[in-house]
Amino acid sequence: MKNLAILLFDDVEVLDFAGPFEIFSVTNELNNYSLLNIYTVSKNKEPIIARNGLSVNPDFALSEAPLADFLIIPGGYGARAVLNQPDVIDWIKTNAKFAEKVMSICTGSFLLGKAGLLGGLKATTHYQVFDTLAELAPDTEIVKNKRFIDNGKILTSAGVTAGIEMSFHVVEILYGKIVAAKTAEYIEYHGSY
Repeated sequence: MKNLAILLFDDVEVLDFAGPFEIFSVTNELNNYSLLNIYTVSKNKEPIIARNGLSVNPDFALSEAPLADFLIIPGGYGARAVLNQPDVIDWIKTNAKFAEKVMSICTGSFLLGKAGLLGGLKATTHYQVFDTLAELAPDTEIVKNKRFIDNGKILTSAGVTAGIEMSFHVVEILYGKIVAAKTAEYIEYHGSY
């Protein structure tokens, strides 16, 4: 049983965290909840208000969350404010040190860049903010024509729905093609990954 942590913050893009949450949760469900302990984490465990007003109750505060084997960093307009929250950036760095996979969706890549995790790697993000990512991670090769980039431990995806494709990709790497296909069939996902 591995820990999968999803960072939440105010003004997070809903599908950035909910899409991967659904993919990994359904994979876990279809395997008798034997694969993953999935939980959400925010700065102080208070309800966060996601993009367009959705209220979400995180499972843990930064200070009490278990170390993650797999770490998901979503994006959204709120990611810009998190850039100025050293405690959150430090939490990302600490978890990334021990995690097997660190995955960002959309502008979540900003937080990986700020944490110094993209140096010497390839990365992508939402198509409207390639320049901002290049400023935050100047020694990173920005890839503009891929839905997600897999560097091994560190993965980044383009905007919003690309996080779903990246999640399927990781499920296939971790648990195999048949498990990923069963998850896709169950949620009636007909896209490619």
